[in-house]
Amino acid sequence: MSADFDHLGRPVVAVTGLGLVTSLGQGVEDNWAALREGRSGIHSITRFSTQNLRTTIAGTVDFMKVEPWTGIDLSYALAESAGREALAMAGLSAGEIGGPLFLAAPPIELEWPARFALDAMDGSAREEAGYERLMEIARSHRSSATYDLTLFGGISERLADILGTRGLPVTLSTACASGASAIQLGVEAIRRGETSRCIAIGTDGSVGAEALIRFSLLSALSTQNDVPEKASKPFSKDRDGFVMAEGAGAVVLESLASARARGATVYGVLLGCGEKADDFHRTRSKPDGSPIIATIKAGLDDAGLSPSDIGYVNAHGTSTPENDRMEHLGLSAVFGEALAGTPVSSSKSMIGHTLTAAGAIEAVISLLAMRDGSLPPTINYEQADPAIALDTVPNKARNADVSATLSNSFGFGGQNVSLVLGREPRS
Repeated sequence: MSADFDHLGRPVVAVTGLGLVTSLGQGVEDNWAALREGRSGIHSITRFSTQNLRTTIAGTVDFMKVEPWTGIDLSYALAESAGREALAMAGLSAGEIGGPLFLAAPPIELEWPARFALDAMDGSAREEAGYERLMEIARSHRSSATYDLTLFGGISERLADILGTRGLPVTLSTACASGASAIQLGVEAIRRGETSRCIAIGTDGSVGAEALIRFSLLSALSTQNDVPEKASKPFSKDRDGFVMAEGAGAVVLESLASARARGATVYGVLLGCGEKADDFHRTRSKPDGSPIIATIKAGLDDAGLSPSDIGYVNAHGTSTPENDRMEHLGLSAVFGEALAGTPVSSSKSMIGHTLTAAGAIEAVISLLAMRDGSLPPTINYEQADPAIALDTVPNKARNADVSATLSNSFGFGGQNVSLVLGREPRS
């Protein structure tokens, strides 16, 4: 069988372009240099008042100004930056991609300033505050700007125009697995022969007061505010929650045959995608870990690999007590004795949890790790959790010759995705 096809006779999917923005910087190389140095992008929040909030830190992207700030407009700006960089790395100009856009975007509602502006308008039949009152006012003061701002598919439609993608853009949200889900949709479209090339982007610029409060009410956030860069500590015994963050990751996906035909540089390949739902609880994983186990297994089976073939795992690794424990359970069940010799690190220790964008950002980081033979560390790993026996690549990057990686994404609501990525096409 030709090397252009995988073990199941499907087109091999190559990655020919990468894009990154996080609180560590704008661009793939700036981010990668910071990650290898073990630098943190977590800092005190200055975007809004944090008075009386239990958590006052985040990985906000403050160097990209969006005025007035809205989570939707910043999410768009991050996605545009990562998307343009990925296209440029692929050697393509806007309009030359000739394929669809798959976008993972946060399900942001109307921001509070816009709600207050609506509430101040005349014409409401109701005196009491509330959602029904806002809806009645909105119906009598129709605004195309408000409609465009809150349309879930609005970001992808703007991106499709700028990047010149083909067809109706797809917007999805599968919680913290969204970025990986977007890549999975692109892989499957190429495997089915629906397109030879596409771009998948995960973006999230939604760190606002309301989002922070909602996650805080779930007791999901770290409250270790005093030294922000030390707060995110995946797999450590003293971890106490994740740190919200912003960013975007983008990949240009292309059939290997198409990439070779035009002489494109191949930065890696998508070998497999595993996806399983967990219906146990809205925010908790099933205690026996069976959906996580099934997700990782499905990814390896799709890639035609065994655990011993995986040289590095970029963990979901949020730094919440339960999530890290459950990911360890899942990896232990699938990898068995091979886990002891498999490095597992979490990029979230440095950039925080970028939520909708995380899966795409971490796929890019996994590809860079294979490209340069360097594993990003888990920083702030100072108190090992005896219940989580992992080689976390503690605190310092490590040189390693790795040809296949696993990148996990496990989302609230039970959406789980594991991507298996390879350094180069296999014959």
